[in-house]
Amino acid sequence: MLILAIDQGTTNTKALVFDLEGRILRSASASCRTDYPAPGWAEQSAAEIWATTRTVIAEATAGLTREIAAIGIANQRETLVVWDAGTSAPVGPAPIWQCRRTADACARLIEAGHPGEVAERTGLGINPLFPATKLAWVLENRPEAARLADAGRLRAGTVDAWLLWNFTGGAAFATDHSNASRTLLFDTGTLDWGPDLARLFGVPLDCLPRAMASDSLFGRTAEGATALPAGVPIHAMMGDSHAALFGHGVRGQGQVKATYGTGSSLMTLTQGRPRSLHGLSGTVGWTQGARTSHALEGNITVSAQAAAFAADLLGLPDAAALSALAESVQDSGGVVFVPALAGLGAPHWDDAARGLVTGLSLGSGRAHLARATLEAIAHQVADVFEAMEHDLGRRLDVLSADGGASGNGFLMQLQADLLGRPVRRPALAEIGALGVATMAAGALGETMAAPSDGAKTYRPGLSGDARATERDRWRAAIARATG
Repeated sequence: MLILAIDQGTTNTKALVFDLEGRILRSASASCRTDYPAPGWAEQSAAEIWATTRTVIAEATAGLTREIAAIGIANQRETLVVWDAGTSAPVGPAPIWQCRRTADACARLIEAGHPGEVAERTGLGINPLFPATKLAWVLENRPEAARLADAGRLRAGTVDAWLLWNFTGGAAFATDHSNASRTLLFDTGTLDWGPDLARLFGVPLDCLPRAMASDSLFGRTAEGATALPAGVPIHAMMGDSHAALFGHGVRGQGQVKATYGTGSSLMTLTQGRPRSLHGLSGTVGWTQGARTSHALEGNITVSAQAAAFAADLLGLPDAAALSALAESVQDSGGVVFVPALAGLGAPHWDDAARGLVTGLSLGSGRAHLARATLEAIAHQVADVFEAMEHDLGRRLDVLSADGGASGNGFLMQLQADLLGRPVRRPALAEIGALGVATMAAGALGETMAAPSDGAKTYRPGLSGDARATERDRWRAAIARATG
């Protein structure tokens, strides 16, 4: 039996064919472009997202002699796609999760005293990261969207819903509970859209997809939609961070994973619906049938993207060259880089924060800034990890790492040093794809094996005093960025 996993991320769209041994038999990847048309704005072409999906499916499945039994979709979260149900044409670019264009609208809602009631229902803080205010912005600023809403033809959803619509030729309009829980419009207690939340944010509910369990039969492929034959079931959908947690094999409390991508997400399962007091979010991890797994999460806005940004500033070809330069010095020489390039996410949540570099001296060089950039990625993860421990009221003993940047052993060692905990990186890099493939296989009544060979553990090498000095220097820089 073969399972096709679609991993649609901010930077790339990937298609991976798994067998039930958890082996990747075929794979393909295509890059996705993000545009930044105004300060704080970030958007992608929904048509390009679907085009890259079709391309990688064709490449990954070409010449296969065995049929695909099911499809699982893992997707970048909080990105809003709006389209016309009659033509399936997107209504303008898709504001992605990183977009801050609705920061002022969020600030007004916060000033009006709504954060408590929203957090109680959704587990989330009011922030432009989430799609609710993006949808309100689209309705206000794109006349075509308002006309389509009046005509009952407007469709709005996260990337999973957009892909499902296209896979099925418009026959299925649905999302899963994990993605729905990231919108600010979904009540994680009732597992349904909240009419009062929709009224608060000024958006209609009738344009939103049906919210279903993560292992549902969401629909079947339509003839000609992709290189796949008609009738292949789409049997799992999850946000990429949730899929990664599932792929790590986490099924109970006490384990934390960090995904190192454009941004980063730390997530751990909880007993019941969590309410954070330390700048994190409560969310639905996933649902399987009638069983709901809740989670606590911290989202970092700019993580591995900081390395690409710094490499470009320093005239280096890529993040790998930046890492090589960083390894040429023993420490950052007191230099600290706060990559608040799109504000700061968890646990600080400051949209007005901007990137800064502190601690420069005449002895500072390019290598010190390069090292400070990688340290910044690790410091941000450590901030969320510590907030998670405070919310849970207990020590967490290890961090499981995944995502593209987790392949950088130097970064993983820095993470272990600054966290003061072991960091475990699994053998399989494509852990989110494995997660959604595992769920799709389970929906068919099959069990997928998890590869175990080749996992690597990085252990802390810094003394407690040295770690405290580095963390204090970082906190002082954060205070300046948010002051």
